[in-house]
Amino acid sequence: MTAEDLVLVGRLARPHGLRGEMSVEVLTDFPERFVPGLALVASDARGQGRRTLVVATVRQGGDRLLITFEGIEHRNGAEELRGLDLSVPRGGEVPRPEGFVYHFDVEGCRAVDREGRELGTVTALEDVAGRSLLEIETPRGARQVPFVEPIVVSVDLGKRLVVLDPPAGLLDE
Repeated sequence: MTAEDLVLVGRLARPHGLRGEMSVEVLTDFPERFVPGLALVASDARGQGRRTLVVATVRQGGDRLLITFEGIEHRNGAEELRGLDLSVPRGGEVPRPEGFVYHFDVEGCRAVDREGRELGTVTALEDVAGRSLLEIETPRGARQVPFVEPIVVSVDLGKRLVVLDPPAGLLDE
């Protein structure tokens, strides 16, 4: 399984207490996916040192989740997990609600205007300060476009096409 076969859903922040519980930074729009029995792939930021962790318990801890994993019963074992990324295999993500796209769905899509003129290629969909932004590589360099209607007219994942109606000057410079 390569890094491209995985979808990042969380990051192990630090141990919480003495019994192996971990504070988890949730990196998914669907934190309810974290349930006992969920198998996650844990790896470092480069995708190395992979191991499978199975969720044993989950509870809310402020803006993070506090999770224990099967076989991790002490703080020392939890400390070894600090900083690891948590992923699920692609295809194991939560089904898309109507009108929702995952960042990996649009990465690599062609971006065109309403008349079909090429604007560039989508390189990322990121959440910046609570706003979703498309990053588009244009002939003039990378540009960020708010991922909102009416700027984003449509997304056709089958055709790998994002149709935009950007206000004047948004993609210039």
